[in-house]
Amino acid sequence: MKSKRQEKILEIILKRNIETQEELIEALREEGFVATQATVSRDIRQLKLLKVMVDGIYKYVAPKRELEDVSEYNSALISSIREIRYALNNVVIKTAPGLAQAVAAGIDSLMDDDILGCVAGDDTIIIVTTSEDASIKITQKISKIAEK
Repeated sequence: MKSKRQEKILEIILKRNIETQEELIEALREEGFVATQATVSRDIRQLKLLKVMVDGIYKYVAPKRELEDVSEYNSALISSIREIRYALNNVVIKTAPGLAQAVAAGIDSLMDDDILGCVAGDDTIIIVTTSEDASIKITQKISKIAEK
Protein backbone atom coordinates (compact mmCIF):
# COMPACT_ATOMS: atom_id res chain seq x y z
CA MET A 1 0.00 0.00 0.00
CA LYS A 2 2.83 2.38 0.87
CA SER A 3 4.54 2.00 -2.52
CA LYS A 4 1.24 2.46 -4.39
CA ARG A 5 0.48 5.58 -2.34
CA GLN A 6 3.96 6.97 -2.99
CA GLU A 7 3.64 6.25 -6.71
CA LYS A 8 0.30 8.10 -6.66
CA ILE A 9 1.92 11.05 -4.84
CA LEU A 10 4.55 11.31 -7.57
CA GLU A 11 1.83 11.14 -10.22
CA ILE A 12 -0.25 13.81 -8.46
CA ILE A 13 2.59 16.32 -8.08
CA LEU A 14 3.47 15.89 -11.73
CA LYS A 15 -0.08 16.67 -12.85
CA ARG A 16 -1.12 19.31 -10.31
CA ASN A 17 0.33 22.22 -8.39
CA ILE A 18 0.30 20.95 -4.82
CA GLU A 19 1.32 23.65 -2.35
CA THR A 20 0.51 22.05 1.02
CA GLN A 21 0.32 18.68 2.69
CA GLU A 22 -3.41 19.25 3.17
CA GLU A 23 -3.85 19.64 -0.60
CA LEU A 24 -1.87 16.44 -1.12
CA ILE A 25 -4.03 14.58 1.43
CA GLU A 26 -7.16 15.77 -0.39
CA ALA A 27 -5.75 14.78 -3.81
CA LEU A 28 -4.90 11.34 -2.44
CA ARG A 29 -8.44 10.99 -1.06
CA GLU A 30 -9.84 11.86 -4.50
CA GLU A 31 -7.72 9.00 -5.89
CA GLY A 32 -9.02 6.55 -3.27
CA PHE A 33 -6.16 6.70 -0.75
CA VAL A 34 -6.73 7.56 2.91
CA ALA A 35 -3.66 9.07 4.57
CA THR A 36 -2.99 11.14 7.67
CA GLN A 37 -0.83 14.24 7.77
CA ALA A 38 1.91 12.24 9.55
CA THR A 39 1.86 9.59 6.82
CA VAL A 40 2.02 12.17 4.03
CA SER A 41 4.83 13.99 5.83
CA ARG A 42 6.79 10.73 6.06
CA ASP A 43 6.11 9.97 2.37
CA ILE A 44 7.35 13.44 1.38
CA ARG A 45 10.55 12.87 3.35
CA GLN A 46 11.10 9.35 1.94
CA LEU A 47 10.46 10.50 -1.63
CA LYS A 48 12.80 13.45 -1.02
CA LEU A 49 10.23 15.84 -2.48
CA LEU A 50 11.27 19.45 -2.74
CA LYS A 51 9.16 22.56 -2.36
CA VAL A 52 10.20 25.08 -5.00
CA MET A 53 8.78 28.30 -6.40
CA VAL A 54 7.29 27.86 -9.87
CA ASP A 55 5.33 30.65 -11.54
CA GLY A 56 5.10 32.57 -8.28
CA ILE A 57 3.84 29.70 -6.11
CA TYR A 58 5.59 27.13 -3.99
CA LYS A 59 4.81 23.56 -4.96
CA TYR A 60 6.10 20.06 -4.35
CA VAL A 61 8.34 18.56 -7.02
CA ALA A 62 10.27 15.31 -7.25
CA PRO A 63 14.04 15.56 -7.27
CA LYS A 64 15.77 14.88 -10.55
CA ARG A 65 16.25 11.15 -10.83
CA GLU A 66 18.48 9.01 -12.93
CA LEU A 67 16.64 6.55 -15.14
CA GLU A 68 18.09 3.64 -13.18
CA ASP A 69 16.44 4.98 -9.98
CA VAL A 70 12.93 4.61 -11.40
CA SER A 71 12.93 0.89 -10.65
CA GLU A 72 13.28 1.62 -6.90
CA TYR A 73 9.70 2.89 -6.57
CA ASN A 74 8.20 1.77 -9.84
CA SER A 75 9.27 -1.86 -10.32
CA ALA A 76 5.72 -3.15 -10.88
CA LEU A 77 5.13 -0.50 -13.52
CA ILE A 78 8.48 -1.12 -15.20
CA SER A 79 7.58 -4.81 -15.49
CA SER A 80 4.40 -3.80 -17.36
CA ILE A 81 6.49 -2.55 -20.32
CA ARG A 82 5.91 -4.83 -23.30
CA GLU A 83 7.85 -3.15 -26.13
CA ILE A 84 10.13 -0.15 -26.68
CA ARG A 85 11.00 1.26 -30.10
CA TYR A 86 12.28 4.54 -31.44
CA ALA A 87 11.98 6.44 -34.72
CA LEU A 88 13.91 9.66 -35.25
CA ASN A 89 13.39 11.76 -32.11
CA ASN A 90 10.48 9.71 -30.74
CA VAL A 91 10.37 6.73 -28.40
CA VAL A 92 7.22 4.60 -28.30
CA ILE A 93 6.59 2.34 -25.32
CA LYS A 94 3.84 -0.28 -25.24
CA THR A 95 2.62 -1.29 -21.78
CA ALA A 96 0.04 -3.59 -20.28
CA PRO A 97 -3.48 -2.15 -20.73
CA GLY A 98 -4.29 0.71 -18.37
CA LEU A 99 -0.73 1.28 -17.15
CA ALA A 100 0.75 3.69 -19.68
CA GLN A 101 -0.10 6.83 -17.71
CA ALA A 102 1.48 5.49 -14.53
CA VAL A 103 4.67 4.46 -16.36
CA ALA A 104 4.73 7.86 -18.09
CA ALA A 105 4.50 9.61 -14.71
CA GLY A 106 7.64 7.75 -13.66
CA ILE A 107 9.37 8.77 -16.88
CA ASP A 108 8.28 12.39 -16.39
CA SER A 109 9.82 12.40 -12.92
CA LEU A 110 13.22 11.82 -14.51
CA MET A 111 13.31 15.40 -15.78
CA ASP A 112 15.94 14.24 -18.28
CA ASP A 113 17.19 17.11 -20.44
CA ASP A 114 16.90 14.87 -23.53
CA ILE A 115 13.15 14.39 -22.98
CA LEU A 116 11.03 17.22 -24.40
CA GLY A 117 7.71 15.67 -23.45
CA CYS A 118 5.85 12.48 -22.69
CA VAL A 119 2.24 11.63 -23.67
CA ALA A 120 0.39 8.52 -22.53
CA GLY A 121 -2.80 6.80 -23.57
CA ASP A 122 -4.16 3.52 -22.22
CA ASP A 123 -1.29 1.24 -23.26
CA THR A 124 1.03 3.45 -25.32
CA ILE A 125 3.51 6.19 -24.41
CA ILE A 126 5.18 8.56 -26.84
CA ILE A 127 8.32 10.32 -25.66
CA VAL A 128 9.59 13.19 -27.78
CA THR A 129 13.33 13.66 -27.41
CA THR A 130 15.81 16.30 -28.52
CA SER A 131 17.43 14.11 -31.19
CA GLU A 132 17.64 10.65 -32.66
CA ASP A 133 20.75 9.99 -30.54
CA ALA A 134 18.75 10.92 -27.45
CA SER A 135 15.98 8.53 -28.53
CA ILE A 136 18.50 5.72 -28.88
CA LYS A 137 19.97 6.50 -25.43
CA ILE A 138 16.53 6.63 -23.72
CA THR A 139 15.41 3.43 -25.50
CA GLN A 140 18.52 1.57 -24.37
CA LYS A 141 18.20 2.75 -20.75
CA ILE A 142 14.52 1.85 -20.46
CA SER A 143 15.11 -1.49 -22.19
CA LYS A 144 17.87 -2.28 -19.72
CA ILE A 145 15.61 -1.53 -16.75
CA ALA A 146 12.67 -3.46 -18.21
CA GLU A 147 14.85 -6.59 -18.49
CA LYS A 148 15.57 -6.68 -14.72
